[in-house]
Order: sequence, then C-alpha cells, then structure tokens
Amino acid sequence: MNQNTCINYNKTKKYILYFTILVLLMALFFVLSICIGSTNISLQELVSAISDPDAGGTVSTIIYEIRMPRALAATLLGGALALSGYLLQTFFQNPIAGPFVLGISSGAKLVVALTMIIFLKNARVIHSVDLILAAFAGSLISMGAVLLVSRRVHNMSVLVLAGVMIGYICSAVTDFVVTFADDSDIVNLHNWSLGSFSGISWSNVETISWVVLVAFVVVFLLSKPMNAYQLGETYAANMGVNIRLFRGMLVILSSILSACVTAFAGPVSFVGIAVPQMVKKLFHSSKPILMIPASFLGGAVFCMFCDLLARTVFAPTELSISTVTAIFGAPVVIIVMLKQRSQRFTME
Repeated sequence: MNQNTCINYNKTKKYILYFTILVLLMALFFVLSICIGSTNISLQELVSAISDPDAGGTVSTIIYEIRMPRALAATLLGGALALSGYLLQTFFQNPIAGPFVLGISSGAKLVVALTMIIFLKNARVIHSVDLILAAFAGSLISMGAVLLVSRRVHNMSVLVLAGVMIGYICSAVTDFVVTFADDSDIVNLHNWSLGSFSGISWSNVETISWVVLVAFVVVFLLSKPMNAYQLGETYAANMGVNIRLFRGMLVILSSILSACVTAFAGPVSFVGIAVPQMVKKLFHSSKPILMIPASFLGGAVFCMFCDLLARTVFAPTELSISTVTAIFGAPVVIIVMLKQRSQRFTME
C-alpha cells in the first residue's frame, strides 16, 4: 500500500467516523426530544408506545400527536436551513452568507405574514402549499434584491450589510402589517414570527418531507459541478458547467429550502451560517459530496438540540427557537469573521 492510498484510506475512515457520530447524535436528540418535556416519558413507555401504536392513552397521544411530529420537523427543517446556508455560501463564495443574514428569511416572513392575514380575513383555510409558495415568493424577492446589489457592489462585506438592511426593511414592513391586523390574526402571527417548531401536524411533516428530500436529492446531484464552481467560474465553464443555469439552480434550491423552514417554523437565525462552518471544521474539507449530507445532518442535530433547550430550560415557558440558535450560532459567525480579517491582514 503506497503513501497516497494509505492517506486516502485514513481520510475515509475519519469521514465514516464523523458521519456515524452525526447520525448517532441525531438519533439521541430525537429520542430525548420525545422523552423530555412537561411530562417526562421513560424509554420503556416509548418502546411500548412504538410497539403498539394503537394502544391509546395519554402517553401515546403526547408521543404521536405532539412530540414526534415536532422532532421530525426540527430534523428536516434544521437540515434544510443548514443546506440552504451552504448553497448560499457556495454561490457568493463567502462563509458568512446565509438566508437569515442576507434577508431572505425576512422576505419570506413578510409574504407569509401578508398571506396569512389575507386568508384569515377572508375566512379561508391556509394549506401547507399556500405557505410554502408564499415563503418561496418572498425568498425570491429578497434574493433578487441581493443579486441586484451584488452586480453593483463587489465588496462582500458591503453585500452582506445590504442583505442585513433588506432584512430590516422586510421586518419593519411585517411589523407594520401586523400592527394593523385583527387581534386574532396578531396572535397567530406573533407566535409564528418568533420562530418555533411547535404546532407541527403530521400533514405538515408529510409536506416538509417531500419538499426537503426532493430538494436534497437535486442538490446532491449538483455536487460535481459545485466542486468545479468552487475552483472558480472560469474553471467550471472550461469543465462544461453552464454557469448561468448552475447559479440559477443554486438560487432556486436555496430559496425553496429556506422558504420551507420559514413557512412552517418562522424565521430561524444563524443555523444557515454556523452549521456549514462547524461541519467544514469537523471534516477539514469543503468538498460538496461530503458537505451536502454533513451539513444536513449537522443542521438536524443543531436544531433538535436548540429546540430541546427552548422547551425545557425555562419550562413551562418556551423560548423562541431563534433565541437559542442565536446564542450558539452567533459566536461561530464572529469567530469566522475574525478569522477572515486576520487572514486578510496576513496576506497584506
């Protein structure tokens, strides 16, 4: 066995170990999310309820109607948000690009808020597809504004600042709309706008699963052109990548993933930035074929962990999910920014 083969073999073993750790952590937090709450459920009760789902009773109702849909939503939406952040970081070639920082989540929040008010005022039932389409439209509007700025501004710091300003504008308009909404509308919008995985139903989980998993498969199929794109647009074009089509796919897929999160859980901060960076640090690699599944698993673990804390730390009071994700995600962003700054000074 030559040296290169030995190095590749050791790397493969490490990657398998890291993926195994992520999967085990995801399983652990999934079980904890079901067992821990205002009513604690033992492992024995959980196993009994799973082995006989038709048994009924309070424990089965808590597991199947409240905690399991919520845990599945946190898993899928957390993975979707981290993957959306990774796509945006690839698109802008900037480690602090993400749906929350660039104002994409705020744009989705604005259009969803308008849609909810219109539907509620006209006594119409809001379906999952309606929320996703509204959030997707808002995401594309904000993304379009960011792209227009990016054509005029080549400084990524200014671009990120412009994204933050777009987010503030969308949030201000949303607050203005909510202020003049009916009282019943305000209650629904206020609970949703704080960010939470509570109130997720099985029909919501089914819709989320289809959207997220289909988007994940498409993203994974783009891993090869994404790898070429990371080496530069000129190199990717020479390798036969249609740059315009590829960039359009990144925009659409990242918007779909972040829109799905905003539609069902409201705005969730810093997951899209922090998780891809932590995963890159863990794997010591930026290869898309590794980072796509790793970012998804990392986002699932991160959001389930934060959701568990949001439910239990100050129980029975529940924190918004964005409050907890910001506590753990913001320091990662600060570290990345400081590292970028120190590298720039070193190069100069």
